[in-house]
Amino acid sequence: MAYVSRRFASQLSSGQRVFNAFREWYVSACGYRQLGLRKDDLMNEEDIPELTEAVRRLPEEEQNLRMFRMKRALDLSMKHQLLPKEEWTKPEEDVEYLTPILDSVIAERKEREHWNWK
Repeated sequence: MAYVSRRFASQLSSGQRVFNAFREWYVSACGYRQLGLRKDDLMNEEDIPELTEAVRRLPEEEQNLRMFRMKRALDLSMKHQLLPKEEWTKPEEDVEYLTPILDSVIAERKEREHWNWK
């Protein structure tokens, strides 16, 4: 996520400031950070077939952390609870860890299809 620091906020137009404020509100309203999840944890393997390969390419430690976050969020959701505020995912922790790998897997698939087609 592109987070704009307060130092550069004064250089933005009013439309950009309104958009950034709305984006921050919307991400907060989604509630996934209150369950300890990251944005990339929300991707569904049934919707994106290449996601399974991308997860497989993650380092083992990151795979384990992803599975822990997902199991903990499922448990909290079933109990209708949220994490304590100090354990919520902070905006600076909510980085795209899976998207770059997924993009490379999709590019490889497209290249493979291109070469198989010829």
